Amino acid sequence: MTFLELAKKRYSARSYLDKPVEPEKLKRILEAGRVAPTACNNQPQRILVVQSPEGLAKINKGYKSYGAPVVLVVCADHRESWRRSYDNKDSADIDATIVTDHMMLCAADLGLDSVWICAFNPPVIREEFDIPSYLEPVNILMVGYASGEPRSPERHDKWRKSLGDTVFFEKF
Repeated sequence: MTFLELAKKRYSARSYLDKPVEPEKLKRILEAGRVAPTACNNQPQRILVVQSPEGLAKINKGYKSYGAPVVLVVCADHRESWRRSYDNKDSADIDATIVTDHMMLCAADLGLDSVWICAFNPPVIREEFDIPSYLEPVNILMVGYASGEPRSPERHDKWRKSLGDTVFFEKF
């Protein structure tokens, strides 16, 4: 499968089977996050793996888990992130998001499904998991085996904007 085929195959699964994610698959997903590029290779990502019933109940206080057996809370350590000298733009959220994307695509490659969440309640997640103040919870990635039928890879032809609507050459 080519990268583009994999990217088109992946979809946001919002219902999961009651089936655990194999430890070796989880390890590969986490390794994909570890090797993801970050600004100046500072690697400010910190990933909290949540799998226990107690932990998943905590996740559900900050956002619904859709029944996913594994939830990855991707945080950014602002003490280690790179900042652009021109305007002090902090790359922490960008780095954490690149890490999330790598893990999400790795999950798809392993036959797992996922949904990337940014609409969670950060103060609740921070409190439930005792996340230190210097870490920012940026994304949550639900991972597991989806229940129901996957979305068609061809859906992008209908649901996505054309390249002409989003890509510009030399000027806007």
